[in-house]
This record gives sequence, C-alpha cells and structure tokens, in this order.
Amino acid sequence: MTRLWDKGAPLDARVLAYTAGEDHGLDERLVAYDVAGSIAHAEGLHAAGLLGAEDLAALTGALHEIGAAHARGEWRITLEQEDGQTALEAELGRRVGALAGRIHLGRSRNDQVLTALRLYLRDAVEELRAGADAVGEALRALAARHPGVALPGYTHMQQAMPSSVALWAQGFAAEVHDDAEGLRLVHRRIGKNPLGSAAGYGTPGLPLDREVTRRRLGFPANHEPVTAVQLSRGKAEAQLLFEVTLLLNDLGRLAADLLLFYTQEFAYVSLPDEFTTGSSIMPQKRNPDVFELIRGRSAAAAACLAEALGIVAKLPSGYQRDLQLLKVPLFRGIDLALATLGIVPAALDGVRFRPENIHPDPAIHAAERAYRLVVEQGIPFREAYRRVAAELAGG
Repeated sequence: MTRLWDKGAPLDARVLAYTAGEDHGLDERLVAYDVAGSIAHAEGLHAAGLLGAEDLAALTGALHEIGAAHARGEWRITLEQEDGQTALEAELGRRVGALAGRIHLGRSRNDQVLTALRLYLRDAVEELRAGADAVGEALRALAARHPGVALPGYTHMQQAMPSSVALWAQGFAAEVHDDAEGLRLVHRRIGKNPLGSAAGYGTPGLPLDREVTRRRLGFPANHEPVTAVQLSRGKAEAQLLFEVTLLLNDLGRLAADLLLFYTQEFAYVSLPDEFTTGSSIMPQKRNPDVFELIRGRSAAAAACLAEALGIVAKLPSGYQRDLQLLKVPLFRGIDLALATLGIVPAALDGVRFRPENIHPDPAIHAAERAYRLVVEQGIPFREAYRRVAAELAGG
C-alpha cells in the first residue's frame, strides 16, 4: 500500500498500527466532506490555470462517484491506508489513473484534513443545536401539560419558596435554549477556510486564489495568515466540547431533579414502563436508568473537553502529529451529546407530575408574608423578616 508520504522505504507494521491508531476508522465520517473539499480544490486548480477543463471534469466526476459509493458502503478506509486522505486518493486513482496524482498540487494533508473537519463540524453544530432546541420544546410541553401544579422551590435541599411545575420546567427550557445559542457561536471559529494554507506556510510559487475555494465551500472568510491555521487547531474543537459540556451539565441537573422526584419518598413524578428498567433480583423495582445515564454523561463530556485541551497545551507552532489525537475526544463528545439529545425529548414526554403527592410546606410563603408587611405597613424589610420569623417560631 502506497501512502501519500511514501517514498518506497518499508514501514514497520508496529509503527503503522501505533501512528494510524483509530484514525482510519474515525475518518469514515469525514469522507463526504473530504470529497467536497477535494472538488473545491480541483476547481481552484482549474481557476489558476493548473488543471485543464477535461481533467477537472474527470476528477470531479470521479470524486462524486467515490463519495456516493462510500455512502452506499461499497468501500471503507483500511489500516493499511492509514487515513481517509490516502484512501480517497487511492479510490481516485482506481478510477482515473495517473490523473489522480494532480489533485494534491498545492495541498497538504494538513489543510485537507482540517477542511473536511470544519465542514463536518459545521453540520454537527447544527445537529446539536436542533437537538438542544428539541429538548427545550419538550420541556415547554411538559410545563403546558401541568398548568397550575404547585411545586416547592428548593434551596440547600430544603423547601424554600413557592414554585410550580411550569416555572421549574421553563427554567430548564430557557437554559437549554441558551446552550443552543452557545453552540451557534462556535461557527465563528469553524467558519474560516483553511484550504490553501497547505502545511501551514501557504503555496509559494503557485498562483492559487483561496477565494475560489472559500466561495465554493461556503466559508465566511479565509483563515489568515496561513501561519495561524495550525495554531488554531484544537480551539474550535475545545469550544464545541465546552458548549457540549455546559449542555450536558444542564441535562444532568434536570435528570438529578427528576431522579429525586421519582423516589418513593418524594413520588412527585411517574415514569412510563418503556423508559424504566427492572431489577434482576427485586421483582418490585422499576429503575430510572435513562435519567441516571443522562446525569452521568456530563462527566464524559467534561473528560472529552479536558483531553482536547490537554492535547494542544504547550505545543510549539506548526503542525504536530499530536493534533491527530483531537478526533477521539471531539467525535466522542459529539456522539454522546447527540445520543443524549436523541432520547431526552421522548423521555420527557412520558414524565407526569402527581399533584396529589406534592405537599408544599406552608412556611415557604414566609418571604412573601414579609414582603406584604413592608408594602402594607411601610416597615423596613429586616423588621418584617424578624416578625415573620418570630411568628413561625411561636407557631
């Protein structure tokens, strides 16, 4: 197998296994985006007079076929190919022969990988945003199903102030929608075209116009200067994982509330059998495993963020092979977030609050009584506070 960098010297199989690692499998999700980037690059070569019209048509036609064949499962990236870039050029060579060797002019694997990754992240962010907004709407629907149902508001795990199911659910809905907005802001870093930066120092001697690929791929701007491109590696990834962590933290806190409300001691909510599991030893048990795992996923998200930040910390400028390792926490964080967002709306649809079991302590109206004394009698709040406290103590 000839890899893109291969000059004929043999490679120890252990080196290939260690350096390629999981990369060939991880790159499967990037093939369609790598095809799109390769077509844009070919068009850029043509615009610069470096690729004839017939060659351009042959290359782009073959690239479209390769992408469609991959989508149909007709070929996969192998360990021997090392990565998706080698696999793509090998597939291209099988279709157009030596012409495939012209596609890499003015391009490095560095900007090729990063272009595909940013195109993928652009779609991933939108999928995550839609998932977060769907959770927010499910929470608003839960609030609408329980109009007027009282719920104690808690501080320090003690009943503290009057609240309601609607107010509780709408609070979480607002924060999850805010998380969706945070995800949208990740586009600022993703939206910079890296193609044309090559190995991080541009393409001296070639009249390539990066505006051609920028427009073709829909990037709002080119990433300038070219030396900034490799310095940016890990930043969009970490920003996305940070927003994912915030989102899953909110969902974890939502799950923690529902798990508490589902206990027999509270019994504020019921859950449908199809969203609970059973015990292997206790016949009476129904376990809220879905919400327990939602609660636990926030730890995995935080770990992905920490790993991504750790990989790039203190790296020197320019490309370093360490950067390849960013895909593992990045893809894992995206996948666990999408899996969680995929189940939360359906799980929330089955949540039913049980007003007959919700008995707020009358004392939760104490602050309101103090406010009323201030308004009606004009006394300082601290005096009203002491009066209400004395009444409660005497009662």
